Amino acid sequence: MTNISTEDYIKAVYKIEERGEKATTSQLALQLDVADASITDMIKKLSEKGLLHYEKYQGVELTAKGRKMALGILRRHRLWEMFLMQFLGYSWDKVHEEAERLEHVTSEELEGRLDKALGYPIVDPHGDPIPGKDGTMSGTESSALTECEVGEVVRVSRVSDTNSELLQHATQIGVGLNSKLTIREKKAFDGSMVVKVGSKQQFISQQVAEAIFVERM
Repeated sequence: MTNISTEDYIKAVYKIEERGEKATTSQLALQLDVADASITDMIKKLSEKGLLHYEKYQGVELTAKGRKMALGILRRHRLWEMFLMQFLGYSWDKVHEEAERLEHVTSEELEGRLDKALGYPIVDPHGDPIPGKDGTMSGTESSALTECEVGEVVRVSRVSDTNSELLQHATQIGVGLNSKLTIREKKAFDGSMVVKVGSKQQFISQQVAEAIFVERM
């Protein structure tokens, strides 16, 4: 089985690249909470294994082999998140840390059985796409709620899972996947919004709105 630290590094690089950024040593050190010197040593090892392309002072990027590994890790992680919610009653703010552990100890056979038991889902509980077994990634075009204007009616397609407290807050105000939102007010000075969720009006700060992604209806 692939070393856990290797998988964590590869996934971290993928996440940074997914944001459209260059994965630098300092970014990886911050994301993984590891010293810069340790990051540099690991990068060199992963480069030698053909998982990363590395140039000194230029940051790193995944090779085709590294990207394939990263997508495999994400697939296992997101399948476990679905399983934990669907079969074990976890809430969407509790599944991430459990899935972080389980993704490293999942065999190919278990992965396949998870997928089948779940009915071959294409998104996880937060709306993030689940990579297919062949590495393909399906998904729909979405925009951050902050980009919407007053009067628009939208459907929630994804909510960032990086902050469990934010997910708890979203639950408290009735915002979840497929929730229908109507933009009632938008404050120019601080980016906060008032939206209609169901029959209620809810205040949403800019920080929360930036973590909610929607499709226009």
